[in-house]
Amino acid sequence: MSTLSAYLPAGFDPTRPLVLIAGQGLYPVLIARAARAAGIPVRLVAFEEETRPDLVESFPESERRTLLVGQLGRMLKALREFDAGYALMAGQITPRRLFKGLHPDLKAAQILLTLKRRNAETIFGAIAREIEAVGVTLLDARAFIDDQLATVGCMTGRSFPIDDEYVRHGIHIARESARLDIGQGCVVRKGTVLAVEAFEGTDEMLRRAGGFKTDGALFVKTVKAGQDYRFDVPCFGLRTLETMREAGLAAAALEARGVIMIDREAVINQARNWGIHLLGFA
Repeated sequence: MSTLSAYLPAGFDPTRPLVLIAGQGLYPVLIARAARAAGIPVRLVAFEEETRPDLVESFPESERRTLLVGQLGRMLKALREFDAGYALMAGQITPRRLFKGLHPDLKAAQILLTLKRRNAETIFGAIAREIEAVGVTLLDARAFIDDQLATVGCMTGRSFPIDDEYVRHGIHIARESARLDIGQGCVVRKGTVLAVEAFEGTDEMLRRAGGFKTDGALFVKTVKAGQDYRFDVPCFGLRTLETMREAGLAAAALEARGVIMIDREAVINQARNWGIHLLGFA
């Protein structure tokens, strides 16, 4: 099935149902669209106040379940009811919901009690283990959207305005931050760190950075060494681009084949219109 997606496992069976576990935004919509176009039976697990209503409504009632964030037992039950062969997590859950506004059922509460560290990797990693324990293969979150990934080079088609030395500095800071489980992004300016992404998320970090002098500033988004691509894969879309513009940031460097560009063509075209430069680094 390599022609379908380079990120599907060997032996992928396209006749088995794929359950899309959908958070916010356009990302899960693109996954659903691509998987359906490939002829794969798709089912939906949606979350109240998170998943786009139009995505939910595109599934018949018999092929969807809507849960509160934290209802892990119900999610596992839905996977069994759908006779799922595969599942794929796509789209962010509001970070604060992992602590405030969470509605853990007994299964989720049991898992949370075992976690000494609580961050995206530990929480979603524990969920991934539960999914695979019921015989469902959790897919690489890049599956079906190979054409939406950042690629090496200046993707906006112009020379990149940030000196290589400062780009390397930003990549180093972002990778070290990711290694320490702080976050996957940072903003640097001429060798100085303006902001590092933490639990608040990318957009809030960009707004903080916008409070400083931003000419020559660079936003860097990376992945961890040994990134588990089944969950917490970094994304860059129109909302992030708009936040960059509002913050006065005109350059971003994204890790190639690691960062998902949500609606890539539209993002690149809008970046050109706004004079924002996008670089993909290996």
